[in-house]
Amino acid sequence: MKKLWVIGAGAALAAVAFGGPAVASASAPTVETARHAQVATHGALPTEAQIDALFDRWNAAVETGDPEKVAALYAPDAVLLPTLSPEIRTDHDGIVDYFEHFLAKNPSGERTRSVVEVLDGTTAIDTGLYRFTFTAADGTQTFADARYTFVYEKLDGRWLIVNHHSSLVPAAS
Repeated sequence: MKKLWVIGAGAALAAVAFGGPAVASASAPTVETARHAQVATHGALPTEAQIDALFDRWNAAVETGDPEKVAALYAPDAVLLPTLSPEIRTDHDGIVDYFEHFLAKNPSGERTRSVVEVLDGTTAIDTGLYRFTFTAADGTQTFADARYTFVYEKLDGRWLIVNHHSSLVPAAS
């Protein structure tokens, strides 16, 4: 994910030191985030609906039962902190390994709440809650409610998952 950068920190420090806003002039530095710089260099921002659809793409890959199809949606150096494993996965082989075990449970995911934030033309976050239904060979079903965060980055024209955190929702206290 892109980090924020600042131009002209001196103006911000002056504002704090003198108790008011820094006076802007034609030569005064400005404060800018990478988000704004990316829009200028990478075109229009994706819509929330476009980012929202990336979950549907991921869930469709999960429902194929093919760990390679799921792992293909992750960047080569993606980080996966998975729902049902304490091991952090940081490469393609590790992600495939996790999904081999996860997909053996025959899961189907459904989001119950989602908040999408478009950071710039190439970076977005989808965070929220989802429920997995696992169907055993005999047809019995079990459920797992989890919270998630997907961080997406557009790499070589394709939206990929660069960071995915999923953890079981804790019991209410």
